Amino acid sequence: MDTPRYSLEGRVALITGASSGLGARFARIYAAAGAAVVVGARRVERVSALADEIVAGGGKALAVALDVTDEASIIAAFDAAEASLGVPDVVVANAGIVEAGRSIDIAAEAMRRVVDTNFNGVYLTAREGARRMIAAGSKQSEKGRIILTGSITAQMTATGDPAYAATKLAVQHLGRQFAREWARLGINVNVIQPGYIRTEIDGEWFDSEGGKAQVASWPRKRLTEISALDDMMLFFASDASRQVTGTFISVDDGQSL
Repeated sequence: MDTPRYSLEGRVALITGASSGLGARFARIYAAAGAAVVVGARRVERVSALADEIVAGGGKALAVALDVTDEASIIAAFDAAEASLGVPDVVVANAGIVEAGRSIDIAAEAMRRVVDTNFNGVYLTAREGARRMIAAGSKQSEKGRIILTGSITAQMTATGDPAYAATKLAVQHLGRQFAREWARLGINVNVIQPGYIRTEIDGEWFDSEGGKAQVASWPRKRLTEISALDDMMLFFASDASRQVTGTFISVDDGQSL
């Protein structure tokens, strides 16, 4: 991995949904930039392997079982992080799920799962992180950083992911609400909105004829590279973003144009 442009030395970062895809990438780049990372997910064996990989590479990492739909699980994860590495001063609320289908076909229970994970889970994760940061003196240090993972679908309309897109727009607004409330408490809250990236969740779709047609409809006719998010994620977590809060930025290679 390339040498990061921003230093996260001395920081502790907790990342949800870190068992694969974006969350695992964020953990690796934060560790490479000097942060101690806490990687959480329901798939404990995967985050354990990721933590072992980071430690083997000379970094500091802790794997925790974390279900963002369960407030007690979130609190336990923060407790474990604090006991082992210190209070997280960077929190990435990244966990999310998709229930694909047309609006008239998605079951009510599927809708509830999406809202519970993509919105409630983000809310509870950010809130617990903020509580810990405030108690640790973020008002004085101004080092609190919370990053919410949104999506360019928050700005788009399409067939196939209405519940997901709606929750991502809610996350965008939630980030601004949090930023306003916590501005005087030394906590910056920003939202990153990735474009379509090949991950474990959607790899099969982009290999299908429908997925290929979707890619062909974009101005640059290509998927966003996962590495395109690196600099922005590092910036939002670092001291360089001290005066940046309440923003949302799309990194999508023009897919939403």
